[in-house]
Amino acid sequence: MICIEKENMLALITGAEGFVGRHLLNHLTECGDETITTDISTGGPDLLDQNAFLDLFQSVRPDVVYHLAGQADVKESWENPLKTFRINAEGTLNVLEAAKSAGVRKVLCISSSEVYGLVQESDLPINESLRLSPSNPYATSKATAELISAQYNSSSLEVVTARSFNHFGPGQSENFVTTALAKRMLLANVRSSTEITVGNLSTRRDFTDVRDVVRAYRDLILSGEAGEAYNVCSGRDIMIHDLANALLKHINSDLALVPDPDLQRPSDIPALRGDNSKLRDRTNWRPLKEFDESIADIVHATQKSLNLSK
Repeated sequence: MICIEKENMLALITGAEGFVGRHLLNHLTECGDETITTDISTGGPDLLDQNAFLDLFQSVRPDVVYHLAGQADVKESWENPLKTFRINAEGTLNVLEAAKSAGVRKVLCISSSEVYGLVQESDLPINESLRLSPSNPYATSKATAELISAQYNSSSLEVVTARSFNHFGPGQSENFVTTALAKRMLLANVRSSTEITVGNLSTRRDFTDVRDVVRAYRDLILSGEAGEAYNVCSGRDIMIHDLANALLKHINSDLALVPDPDLQRPSDIPALRGDNSKLRDRTNWRPLKEFDESIADIVHATQKSLNLSK
């Protein structure tokens, strides 16, 4: 793991038990940073409990904060739009208010490429100047959180936003496409099935390995300009059909992939590809993990979770 050589920090991570949170904790620890973690799943305060966050921040007084906690499932956001909005927008306000009160130097708030909305091919690759036009409840909640972040950015509290595109890697929830496909493929093999149903395979997404993503997050805490948003992405888009075939290759399977309309989202963006030049220019970050390496690690981790490892 590559670390920028600068003074170590006392860092607080919200949502530390999540997929990205666990990888970020590993990276910060390897870089020598002192870490404090909080997550509702392990008894940490609810994002909607402002007083609890004020107490937490006042007691530990971190130098920097990585705000990862939130509701990140687009499908869930259609089913529970108000809950999603409150967790992601109001929750961000509560974290920033607590950070301001505790004298935190810098906060990295994690947004999403979903805030760009239904982009056109002519918009690709997407850079940070493209207007925000969210097209689902999750994206709307994240766009609102960005406005709140801009409001709190000041001379006493620096706030930076990371607009993360799709990321993947070992340990991701099956609510997300790569692990979901890997799990269903592996189980189909065990059951000697010849096919599985799938959603829309024609969409294209910009995938970055989570281990590269967390490197970008630390780089932005160290070097990101206050008040700015940065795309965190690989800069190339991959068709979900090709991702599925890569999984099949690593699983050594010839399963047929049968489209099922019920597995498609109400609103799906045909293609996303980001421009990461602003991030690279500011921090010298670049993705290091190769796509095939990420796929192999995902398959191995999924096999292990299913007790299928050889």
